[in-house]
Amino acid sequence: MTGLNRMPGSQTSLREANRARIVDALKQHGRLTQVELAGVTGLSPATVSNIVKELSGSGVLHTAITSRSGRRATQVRLARRLGLVAGLHFSTRHLRVAIADVAGTIVAEHHVPLAADHRHDSELDRAALLITDMLETLGATRDELLAIGLGLPAPIDPSTGMISTLGLMRGWEGVRVDEAFRSRIKRPVYVDSEANLGARAELHSGAARGARGAAYIRAGHVISAGLIIDGSIFRGVTGKAGQIGHITIDENGPICRCGSRGCLDMFASGPALLDLFRADPGMQRLQDLLQRAESGDASSQRVIADAGRHIGIAAASLSNLFDPQVIIIGGELAQTGETLLAPLRHALERSVLAGHSGWPRVVQSQLGEKAELIGCLALAIEQAELSALPPVAFLSEDPALRSEANA
Repeated sequence: MTGLNRMPGSQTSLREANRARIVDALKQHGRLTQVELAGVTGLSPATVSNIVKELSGSGVLHTAITSRSGRRATQVRLARRLGLVAGLHFSTRHLRVAIADVAGTIVAEHHVPLAADHRHDSELDRAALLITDMLETLGATRDELLAIGLGLPAPIDPSTGMISTLGLMRGWEGVRVDEAFRSRIKRPVYVDSEANLGARAELHSGAARGARGAAYIRAGHVISAGLIIDGSIFRGVTGKAGQIGHITIDENGPICRCGSRGCLDMFASGPALLDLFRADPGMQRLQDLLQRAESGDASSQRVIADAGRHIGIAAASLSNLFDPQVIIIGGELAQTGETLLAPLRHALERSVLAGHSGWPRVVQSQLGEKAELIGCLALAIEQAELSALPPVAFLSEDPALRSEANA
């Protein structure tokens, strides 16, 4: 227990950690009595009671008296304000779902794995059930859900709501995803690429705050980028802007799923790195590679560093084209920190056009693995606010989002 010894501020840190445990438990379970909270968190009933009283007074928690087996109990849930929104991030191998109030406070969260070749019909069915169950746990109804933001690991054509490039998500092609999910959940749905949503999150509450130009590069099972120009997401004509994973690194390289040869994805994405260890039965998932690298395994660190170098070369081309102030690296590979970032910076600085202010800053995502999910919620909140305005208000908004909102 030496970590809790008499260091200045240690009691404050412990109290903050205990608050976080209570909030996280309520995000996972929705509503719990104080006795149940003590059991779930491992905290004493007195500690739970004191923290619940404090957080209720500050508006973070809501309490109500309930009856359990004939005995009165204090039921606790996260407070929510002015309606709810939902965010769904479908990455290549995971689905993250969150429900938040319109102030951005997450009140429920869930995470499930996905099969490698998941299809839109089964996964949208599952997502609808998950949201319904989460709302029931919160004691809320679908009518309280104002909007849903949904992210996919592929570019989305804003004029159609469909994936704009064939071959990237075969089980989702030719589907208007917003309409398909709206038919299941009966609430407004807005769709964008995961990279654009990660960029949106970093712009609002992460490393891109205050930047006129920035790029968010998501490096994981696939590699893509969200571009920020003058404080707005730049999508291009059909939503394909920022597809850095399909920049050609070697024109004689292996065939990519997009049909081209030698794309960045074929050298630096999660599957490409794992393929280098195909004879190793202990290297089946990207997380296996990250854990090996963290433990000091030289081979794992080397392939991640090589991936950083390849991404840096592509990032230099991106920088020479649109001149960002900052490049933010997110996704699973960003968890390795400087193992990835140091060679990425070195490769970028060798190839980018330097100005009076030097090179673009390369930084790790401030929002980590939840960046895209936070972006989904931010998109839903923005659209919920827009839908509450008179129609003329849309005249000043991003045309791509305006067409989605009016759909």
